[in-house]
Amino acid sequence: MPPAPAGTAEPPRDCDLCPRLHAFIADWRAREPTWFNAPVPTFVPAAGDATVRLLIVGLAPGLRGANRTGRPFTGDFAGDMLYRTLGRFGFARGAYQARPDDGIELTGAAITNAVRCVPPENKPVGAEIATCRGFLMPTIARFANLEAVLALGAIAHQSVVRALGRRVAAHPFRHGGRDTIGAVTLFSSYHCSRYNTNTGVLTEDMFVNVFNEITEYLQAATRQNGSPAGR
Repeated sequence: MPPAPAGTAEPPRDCDLCPRLHAFIADWRAREPTWFNAPVPTFVPAAGDATVRLLIVGLAPGLRGANRTGRPFTGDFAGDMLYRTLGRFGFARGAYQARPDDGIELTGAAITNAVRCVPPENKPVGAEIATCRGFLMPTIARFANLEAVLALGAIAHQSVVRALGRRVAAHPFRHGGRDTIGAVTLFSSYHCSRYNTNTGVLTEDMFVNVFNEITEYLQAATRQNGSPAGR
C-alpha cells in the first residue's frame, strides 16, 4: 500500500490508501447514506492545538459509533466510559450524549485513532495500521505542548511506539504502563470496549487509576515547568 502524504495529519474523506477499508466504507455509504462513513478526524479542543497536553489514541472507529457519528468514541459503549472519565478529570466539559452535536468540549486533551477508517469486524490488518501511521505521526507532531499520550489497547500502543520511532520490543504493552519516549510519556490501558468491561479485563476503577496517574504526571510537570502554553 502507498504511504500517506508526508506531513498530512488528516486523511481526505475519500482516502483510498487502504483498498479493503475504502471498499467497506463505500458499502456502508450505500447502506446508510446519512452516516459519516469516512475517515474520522481527530477531536481537538476549541481552544486550539497549543492547549493539548494529552493525546488519547484508540484503535479504530466503531461501525455504529464514530463511523456513524464522525467523532472519535461517540455513539458506542467505549465512548460512554471514556467521556465520563475525561469529564471526571477535567479533560472534558459539558454533557456527553453520544452524538457529535451534544456540545461536549475537550480541555487540554485530543482524541484520535491509530486507524482512521472503520475496519470490518473491528479488526484492521497490519498493512492498514502501518499505512495509517502516516497520519498518526503528524498528528502527534501537531501538538507543540504535548506531554502525554494514552494508548488504548495493544495495537494503539504499538502504533504509537512506532510513530515515535522506537521498537515495540523495547516498549511492550501492559495495562497501567508508563514509558518515557523522547519528549512525551506514553501511558497505556486496556481498551474501554464493552467486551473488555463485560469480561472483567478492564474495570472502571482500573481505568480511573490510569487517569489518576496521567493527571498527577501533568500536575507535576506544571509545577516544574510552569504554564505549558508558555514553554
